[in-house]
Amino acid sequence: MKALCCDTTCCSVVALSSSYKPLRPCLLWMDARSAKQAEEIMTIANSKAASLGQSILKAFPELRVNSHGEGPISAEWLLPKSMWIKQNEPDVWENAEVICEYQDYINYRLTGKMVASSCNAAVRWHHDGWEAIQNNDDENDNGDTNRGRPMTLYKALDMEDLADKLPMKTLAMGDVVGGLTEQAAKDMGLPVDTKVIQGGADAFVGMIGLGTIRPNQICLITGSSHLHCLLTPSATSAPGTWGAYRGAPLPNLNFAEGGQSSTGSLVRWVRDLISSGSDGEVSYQVLDEETSNIAPGCDGLVALETW
Repeated sequence: MKALCCDTTCCSVVALSSSYKPLRPCLLWMDARSAKQAEEIMTIANSKAASLGQSILKAFPELRVNSHGEGPISAEWLLPKSMWIKQNEPDVWENAEVICEYQDYINYRLTGKMVASSCNAAVRWHHDGWEAIQNNDDENDNGDTNRGRPMTLYKALDMEDLADKLPMKTLAMGDVVGGLTEQAAKDMGLPVDTKVIQGGADAFVGMIGLGTIRPNQICLITGSSHLHCLLTPSATSAPGTWGAYRGAPLPNLNFAEGGQSSTGSLVRWVRDLISSGSDGEVSYQVLDEETSNIAPGCDGLVALETW
């Protein structure tokens, strides 16, 4: 084997100590406990913009990716989850040397290097994905390690300290993170010189696998959630959509998205519920065949897929 690459869900947030040990269980991507903080971000941003006599996009251009500044921001994203930790678990926040995604943590365990994915940073961190990769210490000529980060928004939210906790280096999908550590090589039965390549979020890695990496191409990614990802010629924005994210999934691309957070998970729950009253597990194929004979909404039943 010459190289390996990991993709994960995003945004699953990890808090690590100075020795890079987890301080609490990971906040899973679909964990919505930070819904209050997500609303708080928009409330504070709108209030601050009004006090400055500016539009929200003028005051906080990074919120462009949230329906052209109209919101909402999802509780899934890194910023509201980080705010939740700071507000509800101050000891964890104080002791957290690093706040990152578990994509970054897995790469660290493989290589001993803590780096962020520019794709994840663009689509779930309110970063400019292209600017973020300019933060690499050996390339950044002005010493500004916060390029591409929403520092004005952090300051308005009293979250400037988040910038000090995020990985300082950001790599694009396909860049080399490093070789395996001796321990990782031993655990995996691979040579130490096996290269670990930067990945990204599963759905957005899937965009590349599907070949939808040209402007005006769209793809549907389905799993525990559903995503519709549209490649755009430029990083424009519009009400009702998220994005377009600049520099994602690859540095020279932009894409916008829409979708539902837990549609696949809901279908699995229904399958398991039906199976519990049957002899053995009912297959999705059987459910597909049976539901194809039922008109949508025929019994006045409406299912809200977001739990």
